[in-house]
Amino acid sequence: MMVLGASGMRKFYRLLAAGVVGLAFSGVVMAEGNPRDPYEGFNRAMYSVNEAVDKFAAKPVAQVYDKAFPLPVKAGVGNFFGNVGDLWIGVNGALQGKFGDAGIDLGRLLVNSTVGIFGLFDVASELGLEKHDEDSGQTLAVWGVGDGAYLFWPIIGPRTMRDTAGWMIDSYVDPVWRVRPISVRNSLVALRFVDIRASLLPADKVVEEAALDKYAYVRDAYLQRRRNQIFDGRPPRLDD
Repeated sequence: MMVLGASGMRKFYRLLAAGVVGLAFSGVVMAEGNPRDPYEGFNRAMYSVNEAVDKFAAKPVAQVYDKAFPLPVKAGVGNFFGNVGDLWIGVNGALQGKFGDAGIDLGRLLVNSTVGIFGLFDVASELGLEKHDEDSGQTLAVWGVGDGAYLFWPIIGPRTMRDTAGWMIDSYVDPVWRVRPISVRNSLVALRFVDIRASLLPADKVVEEAALDKYAYVRDAYLQRRRNQIFDGRPPRLDD
């Protein structure tokens, strides 16, 4: 995985934003495509690029990581990064008016950062403090921002226009990117990426076996999952 420095991240954000704006005004629409996916030609091309990167780089590294480290070590890595994210999850919960959940997220952070030894052990869950999953894309949705067109970005993966903006916000405030020295920061970013990719290895077989069109399968699964997240698992019925 290529790890960018601060200036590289700023350039990446500018390119990403320019790509979103360019797509928004391009008017390139698939005549027979999904109305949620007006840039399907672009997205399928990016999906192919992502598959190539994953096949020759990300997935092999994740497989080595998955086999080389025992489950307790991988659980500790996942817990550590999950604990780092609890503060911003709590902020997003509060911004969505979920103050009770936000208090729980803060409690999780305090418990796991101390008793859980910097988040390596998820003691908070054992104490009944439920982990939540809130991000800036969901906050924007609660504030009334429309999801916009579906997009697929290499490395980043599937997003809507709204969720792309939310991802940029989340990445900007991500404390892992603030770690110094840079070498440690880069190692943490790479480790988190590999750990996340390794956690998705079981899903690869599901996609391979269930989908004649993997791109459409991933798109539809993502859009359905995001809808459930935004409505906390209780989405209203769609009009026929």
